[in-house]
Parts: sequence; C-alpha cells; structure tokens
Amino acid sequence: MSAPYAEAVLAHAGRDWLRLNVPGHAATPGSDLTGFFGPRITALDFPPLLDGIDLGPDTPLDRALALAAEAWGARRTWFLTNGASQGNQIASIVAPALGKTLVVQRSVHSSVIDGLVLSGMDAVFVQPSVDPEQGIAHGVTAGDVAAALARTPDAGAVYIVSPSYFGAVADVRAIADAAHAAGVPLIVDEAWGAHFGFHPGLPAGALSSGADLATSSTHKLAGSLTQSAMLHLAEGPFADRLEPLVDRAFRLVQSTSASALLTASLDLARRSLVTDTGATGGSIEAADEVRGVVRALGRFGVVSDGFHAFPDIVRADPLRIAIDTRVGGISGHEARRRLFLDHQIMVEVATGAAIVAVIGAGSAPDTDRFVEALHTLPAPLTDSAGAGTAAGARADGMLRLPTPGPTKLTAREAFLSPAHVVAAEEAVGRISADTLAAYPPGIPNVLPGEVITAEAVRFLQRTATAPNGHVRGALDPGVTRLRVVA
Repeated sequence: MSAPYAEAVLAHAGRDWLRLNVPGHAATPGSDLTGFFGPRITALDFPPLLDGIDLGPDTPLDRALALAAEAWGARRTWFLTNGASQGNQIASIVAPALGKTLVVQRSVHSSVIDGLVLSGMDAVFVQPSVDPEQGIAHGVTAGDVAAALARTPDAGAVYIVSPSYFGAVADVRAIADAAHAAGVPLIVDEAWGAHFGFHPGLPAGALSSGADLATSSTHKLAGSLTQSAMLHLAEGPFADRLEPLVDRAFRLVQSTSASALLTASLDLARRSLVTDTGATGGSIEAADEVRGVVRALGRFGVVSDGFHAFPDIVRADPLRIAIDTRVGGISGHEARRRLFLDHQIMVEVATGAAIVAVIGAGSAPDTDRFVEALHTLPAPLTDSAGAGTAAGARADGMLRLPTPGPTKLTAREAFLSPAHVVAAEEAVGRISADTLAAYPPGIPNVLPGEVITAEAVRFLQRTATAPNGHVRGALDPGVTRLRVVA
C-alpha cells in the first residue's frame, strides 16, 4: 500500500532544486540545521502549496486524506499540524451552529475549554466517575449524558473523552445513542485512541461506535511525529451539516505554513497501522507481558485491574500500562523522577499514586528493562521536599481531586472580562479568568467563569511543587498569584 503524500514529498526532495523560497534554511548543505539533523530532514522540509503535491486535481495530498478517511471509517478526514488541540478547537468553533449549549464531560482536555473561550458557548458539565483510591478521573455514562441533555433543551452537541489518560474506554455507542435520541451529535476527543480499531485486540474506534466527529492525536500511539493529528467526520445524520462548517473552521485555525514533515508522517503512520497489524499485535503482547510480570512479582498494582468497578468503563486500552506505585512504597511522582534520572526511562504520566507507561502501536521497546528498573526503585521514599508523600497526595499517597466551584460566567465572558491579579489566598471565592490545569495530565481543575475554591488552590500549589509537576495557565511556577474577574 502506498503513502502518496509522503512518497511525493520524497520524490520532490530528490530533484536538484535551487530553493529561493521559504523555509529560509533552503536545505543549504553545511548549515547548522543540516549538520544537526542530517540532510534528509531539511531536504524534505517544504512549504505547502506545491504544484502536483497539494495543488491541482487529484493531488497526492488528496489521495492521502482519502486513504486516511477510509482507514478510520470516516466520511472525511483533515490532517492537523497543531495537534489534537487544533481538532478540539475546530469542533468547539462549529458547535454554536448546532445549539447554544455544549453538554461536556468535566474532565476534558484544556484545549476543549480553550474552544469554549473561542466559541462563547454556554456549557453544562457532566461529572466523570473518580477512582477514590487513585484519584483518577475516568469517563461518563450514557445515563448521565441523557440526564444532562434532558435539562438542556438548547443543547447543540455532546462532548466526551474516550479513552482517558489511564486507558479507560467509555461506552461510546450508548452515549452516541443518547445524544442522537436528543437530536444532537456526539463529539469525541479520542486523542489517546488513534490506534483503536486497527487490531482485534484493540477497542473499536469512536466513529465505528457512533460518534459524529472525533479528534485523533495520531502522534500519541499511532506513530506520527509530535504535533501531528487528524480530525475525522463520520458518515452520519449530522455529516451534511457539519462538513462545510468543519472545513471552514479548519481553515481558520490551520497554519498557512503547514509542515510537510508532519503531514508526511501522518500519511506514513496510516500506512503502518493498516498494513502491519502483526507489529501492533506484538506491541499488545509486550504490554500484556509487563502487566503479567508486575502482577506476579506482587510489589506494585495494575490500575486497570480495578476498572470493572466503574460503570462508565467498558474496556481498557491494552497499550496503556498504568502502575499503582504507592502500594509498592513510592509515590508516582518520585517513581517517575527516579526512572528518568537513574535509569534513563521516560514514562508518560505520573500522579501521586501511579505512573502510566505507553507502548506505541507497532513499537517494540525493551520492556524487560522497564520492569527491572521499576522493581529496583527504593521504598519507602520521601519526595524531593522531604515530606514523606507525593506533593498533592494524602499521607497514604491518595490524590484528592478538587471539587469544581460553581459556574458564574461562560468561559468566553470570563476570559474577556476586565481582570486583575491577586494573591492565591485572596482569589478564593472569586471568579477565575483563566483555565488552570495540572500537568500531567492536563485536565482543567479551574475553568474561566468558575469560582475558585480553597481546595483547588491547595491542589494546584501541591501539584506545582511535585517532581515534574506543572500547572498550565498559572501566572508563576508556584501558583502564588491568580487572575480573577474584576
């Protein structure tokens, strides 16, 4: 099977060009870029709007997009060069054409909240289930979505996340049925599920389960380069209405200098997923083996082993390896730090209680090295502050997620309102003008228009002081000051 866009760019780079256009490096031999990255990278770094590649009839780009739509079961697919965040912004921009209010899972990625700022929509939030042992937000049920729709007569769409950062897969089919029964489309942030549906051992993709629009962070587990993603539109009851809106919104937020390297990587990732299912099967087997060894050794726990207790979770992504580290005497933050510094092993996410490792579809990392390093971690440990537990955790290592404050303004109203900066303790009881999201994993803890609570301030400050902790939207690293509506 071909990768028409990637192959066309490669052929274009193989010709003897005198490059008097952008990018300014002009693939110059001997330049710093060429010396650092190698001549192939700069030679392939072309601007868009090239005749015969993305301009003209039946271009390689057109064919690559059509192949991607076929692979993911979409009516139409758009390639994104600003990540799935761009797809979430596009979906949020078009939603006001369908209704006044967005029914949205409260634990969506911060880019969805950014989309609410762009769109100006009202939002009705559906609270996800929370694992009290791990402090992890999972998903929402169809019943909760239906109840939210019943009290929201002006709803325009439903917006959920599946899978979660920890690999919990929602019942997308049932939620889609609930949304469609209320006459609205279902939008799914499937950033972490771009690989779904490409192997019998993987969950079904959102579109095949009834979603109308799905953002796909292809670079996460499907193998394309960082910052590349896709947006997929289903062939469903809302397709005729959504397609022209999405296409116009895409042009609003897409760079006019989209990277040929990122676009080519999307084309190649699609080809690999479709043609090399055996490699994906090997990745699943490797992840299963890690979980099996962890269970057998007994020191640590496997987080997904407890998913059956939550009615919103119907499956687990087998390529996500979520390890409960606190039962092994070490916080997730400290485990991540020690793996990074002492063993040169990077994992994706850490919380006070757990770490999450991921294996990309088709990749074959040295999982024995990970298991060995994990089980050489010392215990018990204090964190870097010497507090004895992970920052943001209780004495038993359990992270407390803050309960959101009441909503007083829409996200857009709060974002654009006159505001001033106050000390964090003085912000309690005031309306936030910013989105504040603990990273990882990037789920907003305070939204523009929400009342700031003392609990949220404590949580964010503890997160900020944890190893590798960061609060997106904070005015300073320690979250000592907050922006509030005047």
